[in-house]
Amino acid sequence: MALADLGRAITGQALDTAKSSMLDAIKGEPSKPAASAAAPASPAHDSGGSVGSVILGQLQAMQKSLKEDQELVVQFRSGEEMLRIVEIFVPSPQVFVLSGNDGQQRLTRIVATAASLQLVCKVLRVTPGATPVRLKIMTPNPRPASDAPQK
Repeated sequence: MALADLGRAITGQALDTAKSSMLDAIKGEPSKPAASAAAPASPAHDSGGSVGSVILGQLQAMQKSLKEDQELVVQFRSGEEMLRIVEIFVPSPQVFVLSGNDGQQRLTRIVATAASLQLVCKVLRVTPGATPVRLKIMTPNPRPASDAPQK
């Protein structure tokens, strides 16, 4: 039983490290020591940008824990319509562009602030022989200071 607890602890640390690296890349900050990840900020005291980082971290953690025969279905409700999201573009930590298909399989995009998003996430098994759909998350690459436009 102790071996299983050790495995869970190591997996949790690995997920926290991966999430922290991704969040730092989104914010454009250099990697921080693991000690900063051990003291998460309270949601009530977060700045507006960190809400998006938390959402992305949760989505990535859910997707990373999937087995080969599972897929993460992310849905967004807009009025009476439920959209299946297949791609999230994050132009800034406060703004998300969600892409997916509506009920008639038409490509639909939603531009929303991270703080206003409410996503429904479900882990579903795929039919045998089918390829699971993976959520694609795209973030802008931080530009080094030397690549900044000259004025």
